[in-house]
Amino acid sequence: MSHSISTWNESPLHAALKEWVAWPGDQFEVALDGFIVDIVRGDLLIEIQTGNFRSIRDKLVALLEHHPVRLIYPVAEQKWIVKLPTDREGKGSGPSRRRKSPKRGTYHEVFKELVSFPQLLAHDNFSLDVLLIHEEELRRYDGRRGWRRRGWITHERRLLEVVAQRRFASPADMVGLLPASLAQPFTTSDLASAIGRPRRLAQRMAYCLREMGAIQAVGKQGNAILYTLTAMAEAG
Repeated sequence: MSHSISTWNESPLHAALKEWVAWPGDQFEVALDGFIVDIVRGDLLIEIQTGNFRSIRDKLVALLEHHPVRLIYPVAEQKWIVKLPTDREGKGSGPSRRRKSPKRGTYHEVFKELVSFPQLLAHDNFSLDVLLIHEEELRRYDGRRGWRRRGWITHERRLLEVVAQRRFASPADMVGLLPASLAQPFTTSDLASAIGRPRRLAQRMAYCLREMGAIQAVGKQGNAILYTLTAMAEAG
């Protein structure tokens, strides 16, 4: 077991978050049950995931059988995009260019990834910490891969600061992300308007809350499904 923070072969964002999360006495990169765990704090296992949840699903499910597990996930509340210098065959060469992205992330963004295992929020051993962060996203030019961004791909992400943190340990905690102004029953269009986010995100949010038993379908309004809180969620 390692008692010092190792950042070998880690992305800069993952390494920085591990240092931010760490407490004195934590153990790092611990081999346990056939997996390498980012942080072990007494009985608690802590995993930091900066990418998609699908890739970590099997690991979490296996570890939760015998251990309490906390997943740490960052959401970019503000992002600065830095384009690294490149010759691009003589085009666009010069110093790095830095600009602030107009997009602002919220806690609701976690539902984009939570669709991979929404039921885990009902597991007694599982908790999820969502961190709102400010970050830099470094992009480099690769004309063969970055067609969606006119040749620019993400090179790495760097943590600037953690500005807020929220823990979700049960479906009732996730229900706390539903605005108090949201009347019941509601559609995903109603939810999208209430949270000020795209309907696609509201649909994922509704799917996750339904899968974890926090909301249920109670009918239809035209072609749209109507949802309402379950008794479990209201009690929570």
